[in-house]
Amino acid sequence: MRSFTGIYFFLAGLETSTGIGRLLLCAALVILLPSCGDSPRTCFDRAVLNSNMIYDFAGQGMERQLEAPSVKLTDAKTGAFAPMKRKEVVDDKIAFVEQSLAKVRQLRQTDDNREMVQASIALYEYVLPVYRDDYQRLAKLYDGGAPKGAIKQLSSSIATKYGSQFRGLSDRLTAAGKAYAARHEIQVVWDVRTSPSQ
Repeated sequence: MRSFTGIYFFLAGLETSTGIGRLLLCAALVILLPSCGDSPRTCFDRAVLNSNMIYDFAGQGMERQLEAPSVKLTDAKTGAFAPMKRKEVVDDKIAFVEQSLAKVRQLRQTDDNREMVQASIALYEYVLPVYRDDYQRLAKLYDGGAPKGAIKQLSSSIATKYGSQFRGLSDRLTAAGKAYAARHEIQVVWDVRTSPSQ
């Protein structure tokens, strides 16, 4: 409500101002608008917190999701469920990464958040082509009933080829996120483990 009131008074001031007054009001607007941006919490959530959804990349978590995919509602009337196809699991990951990357790219970069935002962009840009290519091929093997040996070989190849780089990018983002959260007094519980195998 306060922001709408401020805009109302600004516009009313513009209508009643003459020459130099209008120029000063416009100059104030030009100076103030760029300083308006995303809140520190919004910036942190988009850049760091959302990346938790891809923590399982090139690891056991993603393997488990593909071995035993979630179920989906197939008939609302009867409440019937069926397992998701592995392609759907990977498609959901791709959609999430694309949306998250777009949101991070929309953040206004400042000296304060630049390291964190750029680390987030680098992480999402790294995983996206792997989901689109390698994980799509792995999903196709699962959905097509390929031999377990072929599935395991491709899954291991993904972990070996991409795991180390992913962990490095993820650690870079976490370090930048911790520093940013500390500067802005954002309360975060770091390094939470949901199972001993992670």
